[in-house]
Amino acid sequence: MEAFLPTFILAYGTEWLNLVVRWLHLITGIAWIGASFYFVWLDNNIRPPKPGSELANKGVSGELWAVHGGGFYNPQKYLVAPKELPEELHWFKWEAYWTWISGFSLLFIVYYFNASAMMIDKSVADLSNLQAIGVGLATLVLGWTFYDLLCRSPLGKREGLFGIVMFVFIVAVAFVLSKLLSGRAAYIHVGAMIGTMMVGNVLMLIIPGQRKLVEAMQEGKSPDPIHGQKAKQRSVHNNYFTLPVLFIMISNHYAMTYSNSYNWLILAGIIAAGVLIRHFFNLRHKGITNWAYPAAGVALLLAVAIAIAPKAPVKRVAAAGAVTEASDFAKVQAVINQRCVSCHSVQPSQPGFATAPAGILLDTAAQIQQNAAKVYQQSVVLKAMPIANLTQITEAERERSLRCDRRPAWPTQTITLPCYWCAWCGVPTAA
Repeated sequence: MEAFLPTFILAYGTEWLNLVVRWLHLITGIAWIGASFYFVWLDNNIRPPKPGSELANKGVSGELWAVHGGGFYNPQKYLVAPKELPEELHWFKWEAYWTWISGFSLLFIVYYFNASAMMIDKSVADLSNLQAIGVGLATLVLGWTFYDLLCRSPLGKREGLFGIVMFVFIVAVAFVLSKLLSGRAAYIHVGAMIGTMMVGNVLMLIIPGQRKLVEAMQEGKSPDPIHGQKAKQRSVHNNYFTLPVLFIMISNHYAMTYSNSYNWLILAGIIAAGVLIRHFFNLRHKGITNWAYPAAGVALLLAVAIAIAPKAPVKRVAAAGAVTEASDFAKVQAVINQRCVSCHSVQPSQPGFATAPAGILLDTAAQIQQNAAKVYQQSVVLKAMPIANLTQITEAERERSLRCDRRPAWPTQTITLPCYWCAWCGVPTAA
């Protein structure tokens, strides 16, 4: 017991660290994405002042009137810069920096500190912990390097072709990662790579470009508009990256996507849908409404949902002399005790877990019956659990589940025999 305590305290402390850092990541991410959405909307909605007006003579390229929170606002955008530098100037940068810092910290807390459970799937690639972590870190560096060089190349000036090449690159990375890491880890590293591109834009180009504008004004020189143009380009890229990254942030809750053998292709479809939907809103801000884009996005999502829908379970008929329900359940519980309880227990024995994932406990028969539908979905249908098949469950063990011997005329007829894994209605019932 004494030897177990330090491990438990470390695991419990890590969970709290996970909670706090994830909360910070969510807060700063909302601030960054909200600012990004607002300024893209603002750029697309400002209207040029009348020629010869006071605003035009001041160098204002556009303005907007808005009402919010009981007050009127009149934001104005200068063509390059105002004639005089204001005393107070707000920089939108720390929202981006802290979103990336907190996200990178989560990679270490959730994935790198527990790589054997969260990153490695022996059925995919037999990697060591250091090799898996190396793949993850290399993905971030490679992604930013490729993207930045592509932006600086002649292709960076051709928006449509640039977008296609970047999409193909991201899908290619997803494919490679799906052959090296667990599905969940592959997804999160694609998201981390895109997030690194986004914050790299802010850190390496947008903010330095803005500093050059300010420095030129402080020196009494005319600012070079090229800095603003490059910053605008990268800001628009970040805007299109946003929806795919947001999906990947929540993808760990949906094993039906990352646990599929074609997870990289599923991710490609969802990313494309996000970009199409984002493009619709960007056009709408400019006064152009084209419903073909969101329709195509929704159609893509629907196609993905249909393509990965699990097959209906095969009805099993009880053979003559079949064992009793109690005997069958004992076999199921034996599998759960061996393959699942190391994590899904009041006191998990699996290193890195202080509490049961998602709060699902499988210590007792009552708890197994209560969570039967969830276990069936995650373990038998999606085969997402155990995580990366950490406990080496076999296909025969996955299928060792109690099912109805006679399919009920659902929903009018109820099941009267003990049922722990209902393959027909998905709801466990008891006698």
